[in-house]
Amino acid sequence: MSNEQNPFKKIEEAMKKMSENEKNKTDQKRPATDPKVKVIKPKKTVNIKRYTKLIVMLTAAFAVLVILLSNLFIVKENEYRVVRQFGEITRIVKDPGINMKIPFIQSVSTLPKNQMTYNVQEAEITTKDKKRIIIDNYAVWHITDPAKMISNARNIVNAEARMEEFIYSVVRNEMGRLDYVDVVNDENSGRGSLNDRVTEKVNDFLAEGNFGIEVVDVRMKRIDLPEENEQSIYTRMISERQSTAQSYLSEGDAEKRKIEAETDREVQEMLAKAKKEAAIVTAQGEAEAAKIYNQAFSKDPEFYKLYRTLQSYSKVVNDETVIILPSDSPYAKLLTGYLQ
Repeated sequence: MSNEQNPFKKIEEAMKKMSENEKNKTDQKRPATDPKVKVIKPKKTVNIKRYTKLIVMLTAAFAVLVILLSNLFIVKENEYRVVRQFGEITRIVKDPGINMKIPFIQSVSTLPKNQMTYNVQEAEITTKDKKRIIIDNYAVWHITDPAKMISNARNIVNAEARMEEFIYSVVRNEMGRLDYVDVVNDENSGRGSLNDRVTEKVNDFLAEGNFGIEVVDVRMKRIDLPEENEQSIYTRMISERQSTAQSYLSEGDAEKRKIEAETDREVQEMLAKAKKEAAIVTAQGEAEAAKIYNQAFSKDPEFYKLYRTLQSYSKVVNDETVIILPSDSPYAKLLTGYLQ
């Protein structure tokens, strides 16, 4: 920079001229031989150029520090950071920590890494038995590949919109294979693995389109009937249930009669068999007893005769029995204690 363009140089030269003029005036007024007159020296001029350079250097250092700090970014545990340069993705930071981008030409955006819940808009679907129902679903999903998601869906809103289209299509096809009764029943019915099938097929569509997202689970929040035909469907369902119940009762009664008849027959057969076996055992026992009696009493016939007489007494005579016997009767002799 020339002297003409440097304002600080001009100021410095002007101050020097003023100092010289003041000095000349003082020398002219003061006698040369006067010892009492003090010579006043001019003050030193401030080096403005040096201070200006210092201020410029400090300002530049502060600006560099601000630029560096403004281009640092922190990646959290539950997020992706997408770095773009002139709109194109240059890198995706997945690991948490502090990173830096190139100033002015790179920008950073954030995508969630954690699982998200999306409420699918309720839709009207027709079942296999031509009943219209309203299905309300929700989906749990997350981003698996941010680059593919941005490339094919642009943003989260578009990704959720495509996911909703696939969910509606799959749910409609799956519901079309089930009757209304199977849909409203619990997990043990034909609807048992519906949620798993829907989740699997939706993920197949998303993988085919390279959307970079994955559905973790699809669940039904609510199953309702349209208001205009709700009452008629309820009436028809009650009638069908009553008919089914009556059919079950009739089948139960028929089965009951069949079981009772078979049971009675088996009981009669068992009783007849038991009676036959009892008669055989009784006959065998009586024969064996008679044999034992004969063997025992044949050794002393008189004792056997006495024993049989006493047995007849025990069967015939009691406290109220009146017997008229001749004196020479064996009974009379036994009763009177005389026996020849």
